[in-house]
Amino acid sequence: MDPLLLGAFVAIATIVVLFSGVSVALGLLIVSAGFLLIFDGARSLELMPEILFGKLDNFALLSIPMFIIMGASIASTRAGADLYEALERWLTRVPGGLVISNLGACALFAAMSGSSPATCAAIGKMGIPEMRKRGYPDGVAAGSIAAGGTLGILIPPSVTMIVYGIATETSIGRLFLAGVIPGLMLMALFMAWSIYATARSGDRALLASRSYTWAERIEILPRVLPFLFIILCVLYAMYGGIATPSETAAVGALMCLLVAMIIYKLWSPRALWTVLRDSTRESVMILFIIAAAGVFSYMLSSLFITQSIAAWIGELEVNRWVLMIAVNLFLLVAGFFLPPVAVILMAAPILLPIIETAGFDPIWFAVVLTINMEIGLISPPVGLNLYVINGIAPDISLKTILSGSIPFVGCMVLAIVLLCLFPGLATWLPDLVMGAAR
Repeated sequence: MDPLLLGAFVAIATIVVLFSGVSVALGLLIVSAGFLLIFDGARSLELMPEILFGKLDNFALLSIPMFIIMGASIASTRAGADLYEALERWLTRVPGGLVISNLGACALFAAMSGSSPATCAAIGKMGIPEMRKRGYPDGVAAGSIAAGGTLGILIPPSVTMIVYGIATETSIGRLFLAGVIPGLMLMALFMAWSIYATARSGDRALLASRSYTWAERIEILPRVLPFLFIILCVLYAMYGGIATPSETAAVGALMCLLVAMIIYKLWSPRALWTVLRDSTRESVMILFIIAAAGVFSYMLSSLFITQSIAAWIGELEVNRWVLMIAVNLFLLVAGFFLPPVAVILMAAPILLPIIETAGFDPIWFAVVLTINMEIGLISPPVGLNLYVINGIAPDISLKTILSGSIPFVGCMVLAIVLLCLFPGLATWLPDLVMGAAR
């Protein structure tokens, strides 16, 4: 059978299996085993266990559970609420200071936790009621938190970037640095829209906040600065050549646990067990998807599907930017239905050769891909962040949350356009810190 036609059957079968309700990892294994058995014979299945476990034989994978523990220990405390309060007190004189405080807190919490749902939950629990109490429109209050939460997979340390680095054998350190400037740019776009939407509501009083004394501003800093210090230490250790990403993640996880225990009195064995249990569950889920995606990639390569698709696209006489638009549309649709980790692991083996053949930088593409995944987090039908916000504020209808999030989707699309026009936004900082990529 023609490999391109076979690839179409694989795509259809994968969609059907995943939509049946089977977990992503198990679904990938079922599709891989089925097509290998039919087109490559029973002997090909003997390699599946070796590939499955071999994909996990990677030292860099240790950073995933460590960063998840780092985020879980923070999410189990009042760190999110303290970040919100600290920024509110320091930004109270800024027009629209409350919504800026929420988005700033989302960015900082995202940098510590690396999780979008955790960021939405931690900041939204305090930020949404406070914004609504002061008269901010429900759409702005809910949409800004839902969008701010997506920064968790872009601003380092990001588990999504780690997965991309492992899947494409790209430097994780470069990927982390590549997400810094686009992440800050996206946060600035979110803030600009939030201030505009609030001002457009016609009530100038919304942009005013209560005033705080200097004593009140300084009083909250001891609860926030340790976490910010940990972030700086993690980044310094990683980019100062002191430790590998995996070693840095382990030290960061230990420091976050100690800060949670010392500052937030997280002494209860039950609470500590909950942190470790939830972290283990999430880590195993991600690692299982990585292992299954390795088998899926082997199946695509063994049946010459990946090579044929790359060769076919390479022979198309189309402008490379037309190709990039098509790739973005594919990622956008995939992000509507699948979690970011699954999309990256399934799509990377096919897309990376195409991207490199077209002359695009794989580091730059990682940022574009991640922003596409962010759009999926606040877009139906899955839109995980939308449901997290609906759980925090059940009296705000899902329709209102969605309508409030749509303008932020526009901000993300604008960010992708700016990255296409100015690729240096993603590549300048990695090249500056780590030298030009070879």
